[in-house]
Amino acid sequence: MTHAHKPAGPTRWLTTLDHRDIGLLYVAFGLLAGFLGGFDALMLRTDLLTSHADFWGQRTYDALFTTHGLTMLFLFAGPVIFGVGNYVVPLLVGADDMAFPRVNAVAFWMLPPAAMLLRAGIVTDVLGFESIRPPAVGWTLYTPMTAEMPNPEVDLLLLGLHLSGVSTIMSGINFVVTIVEERDDERVPWADLDIFSWTMLTTGGLVVFAFPMLGSALLMLLLDRNVGTTFFTVEGGGPLLWQHLFWFFGHPEVYILVLPPMGLVSLILPRFSGRKLFGKTAVVYSTLGIGVLAFGVWAHHMFVAGLDPRIQASFMAVTLAIAVPSAVKTFNWIATMWNGRVRLTAPMLFCVGAIANFVVGGVTGVFLAAIPVDVLLHDTYYVVGHFHFMLVGMSVYGLFAGVYYWFPLVTGRMYDEGLAKLHFWLTQVGLLVAFFVMLLLGMDGLPRRMATYPSQFVPLQQVATIGAYLIGLAQVFWVGNVVWGLLVGPEAATDPWELERDGLLTTEWEEER
Repeated sequence: MTHAHKPAGPTRWLTTLDHRDIGLLYVAFGLLAGFLGGFDALMLRTDLLTSHADFWGQRTYDALFTTHGLTMLFLFAGPVIFGVGNYVVPLLVGADDMAFPRVNAVAFWMLPPAAMLLRAGIVTDVLGFESIRPPAVGWTLYTPMTAEMPNPEVDLLLLGLHLSGVSTIMSGINFVVTIVEERDDERVPWADLDIFSWTMLTTGGLVVFAFPMLGSALLMLLLDRNVGTTFFTVEGGGPLLWQHLFWFFGHPEVYILVLPPMGLVSLILPRFSGRKLFGKTAVVYSTLGIGVLAFGVWAHHMFVAGLDPRIQASFMAVTLAIAVPSAVKTFNWIATMWNGRVRLTAPMLFCVGAIANFVVGGVTGVFLAAIPVDVLLHDTYYVVGHFHFMLVGMSVYGLFAGVYYWFPLVTGRMYDEGLAKLHFWLTQVGLLVAFFVMLLLGMDGLPRRMATYPSQFVPLQQVATIGAYLIGLAQVFWVGNVVWGLLVGPEAATDPWELERDGLLTTEWEEER
């Protein structure tokens, strides 16, 4: 359906099956959820300005900690990734639309009720309802706490997560079938398939195998809470079973959120280096390698859980091995820029920043792969710093690069380049301040997930909070720039990034000509 034949107003967005419209809906929903989750984070960091939880208190801190993690993982990062993929993957592979347009629409419209269920406790707490309080169980939902806590909002939370998981599985299958079956074999043979589509294909495969595990575990937990089953009772080793089931899903989920932004970096970085991606075949195989190895590393989250040392050693080996394909990508990105004609546009700045942050996040992750180091640093702020260097420093940066790169394609207008660069530098400085300080706090032995802590850590916690405020301030400039670009930004050229000059004009830009 062409744009001219679409109904006007809300009817268009409520009934659309067009992959571009659904992509924009995903991005809009994800960004709204991201701002809610980000506000949770700023409230958390505000509470940590003092060592005694003087602002919100222990209970609210624990609730914010729970909703922040789940919102950012399930309602922000995933939907934005699928939104970008929905918009550009059919264009990149020469397809008319996603393979299953109605499934695509249903998958999106499952997310708003999932978000309402997941965050219902925060809303009722603000409105003063005592019968439903925010769940203060942590985003990993460890049993026996989640199995025994009587708060009915935990049931709503579990149902919301299950609904979100079903939506994600539907989207993952849709991407796999679209890329495999709907791809134009003549225009886009497998050898010419772009690297972002390769990462979305791998991500779809990861989703199909990982998310059913989460859904099964959530249903088992709901049955324990409401029917009286004993899947996760302490007497039967249930808490350890929950950790195995959750992390079998949880670590592939990290790569579900990281691989597509890596694909964006691999796609965008060559455009502003004036040359094709160095070693594309190696980058593709590294993507597939990460997809396979992702299912063999989950127990490195459980090195202090009393597992057999031989089992621990095998998971340590696989965790170290997965660093190899990640390093392949890093060196190939650097080689692509080497002796290239680098242009530091806003998309390129976020690509370079993503690589730098990924190096820090990757190296700190390699340290955690070693059993003796992990035992020392487990459940400290070091893990929080490492995790955020990966998921903010790589995933969010890759998404920002994609948004800036395709903004003229989607809107027909340009944003203010100076304001976009200010957005990058404020975000990067805030990120380094906030999360590098967390690495230091972890090496000093400060446990995470604590609203109160020894007073000697106050100065570093305050510095980390200032870094978080900088990150939040930077996003205000980003929103202002997007609104300015949409309303009064100059019209974009047909080839705004001069891709044709370097022979790097890909199918999505050709479709718009």
